[in-house]
Amino acid sequence: MTTYYTCMDSPIGSLLLAGDGERLRMLRFPEGKRPREIEPGWVEDSGKFNREINQLRAYFAGESKQFDLSLAPQGTDFQRKVWSALQGIPYGETRSYGELAREVGNGKASRAVGAANGQNPIPIIIPCHRVIGSDGSLTGFGGGIETKQQLLALEQNNSIGV
Repeated sequence: MTTYYTCMDSPIGSLLLAGDGERLRMLRFPEGKRPREIEPGWVEDSGKFNREINQLRAYFAGESKQFDLSLAPQGTDFQRKVWSALQGIPYGETRSYGELAREVGNGKASRAVGAANGQNPIPIIIPCHRVIGSDGSLTGFGGGIETKQQLLALEQNNSIGV
């Protein structure tokens, strides 16, 4: 199966989008723990991502609070369960890792939830930035803590420079 990709400018830097042409499989940041990399064999085709780009631009402009996209995140059953729970966190709200662990049915699995959160292949759209420490602190984020702060501020203030 062919993987298509494109890069888009955003207020938090250039984002790499990748997918099969119908479903988004990955969104990566320019920096952080898992910086964006284009894999050998991928085909550049920005036209395959018009819907994603338009919705991300509306999100960054504070014009949209949710995404309506076809996603295909690759992960274990537990990871997908956590990622599904992340999509249930409302715009502008946060949850602790412990709260999210209880939501997925195991209140003692906050570390496992944190690990699954860290492996989220489609951040922003699957809003892992909305998960914080039990004391309210901002904890690890694949795009870096500064990016997490910007995304949370966006949702509190409804816009960052576009």
